[in-house]
Amino acid sequence: MTTFFDLFAGIGGFRFGLERVGWICVGWCEWDKYCQQSYRANFDTEQEWFWEDATTMPAEKMPDFDVLCGGFPCQPFSTAGKQGGFEDSRGTMVYHVFKILRTKQPKAFVLENVRGLTNQTFHKEFIFIIKTLHDLGYTVRWKILNSKNYGVPQLRERIFIVGLRNDIALSDGP
Repeated sequence: MTTFFDLFAGIGGFRFGLERVGWICVGWCEWDKYCQQSYRANFDTEQEWFWEDATTMPAEKMPDFDVLCGGFPCQPFSTAGKQGGFEDSRGTMVYHVFKILRTKQPKAFVLENVRGLTNQTFHKEFIFIIKTLHDLGYTVRWKILNSKNYGVPQLRERIFIVGLRNDIALSDGP
């Protein structure tokens, strides 16, 4: 059984998909009260660990899990936003991802953000994020995917950053 922690959970986009393949959510974190209400309406969260604010979340108190997933705030990197990058406090929320990975050392992670994170404007920030994830002991790969190619009726390009802890080998499957 693969377990995951849903960081920056929103209304549960990651969770919907991960539970469909049989993974188990052990905890979640979301600061927006309306997202929390939707999340609780959509999922049975009664027995799960919850923390409202990622900036104050004590990583050492989190339950153990195999995979960390989350879409850290995208507004600072979006062409629709002010493009403040790390100058915008929301842009630094990725540092809390680093803290959790350093403390909990899950087997893997899946992160999501806007395509703009890879634009020339944020080249230094993007390289810093990838290098830091690598330095934390993960083999890191990333790819921009468009929802229109996966049966969703909208044009929505997102970067997915996936990491596998260096001491874990991929198997060829059954």
